[in-house]
Amino acid sequence: MAKQPIHSVRFGYIKVNIWFNQTKSGDRHNVTVTRLYRDGDLWRESQHFGRDDLLLLAKALDQAHTWIMQQGAVSEPG
Repeated sequence: MAKQPIHSVRFGYIKVNIWFNQTKSGDRHNVTVTRLYRDGDLWRESQHFGRDDLLLLAKALDQAHTWIMQQGAVSEPG
């Protein structure tokens, strides 16, 4: 069974998935960032972003950060 994100933030074609990991050092959240695009009839994901994606990307990451902080988990430094 594939692991699922515990939360997602989406603005248009920009999507940030938040993942929960239990480690020896404690609970951690990680994020993956993708841009959705259409390839014929299929939806695909890319990790490449254009100029017009950057503001939405920043907003989605800001909301992801807020959500993680509200969970009370300490994220990894750096």
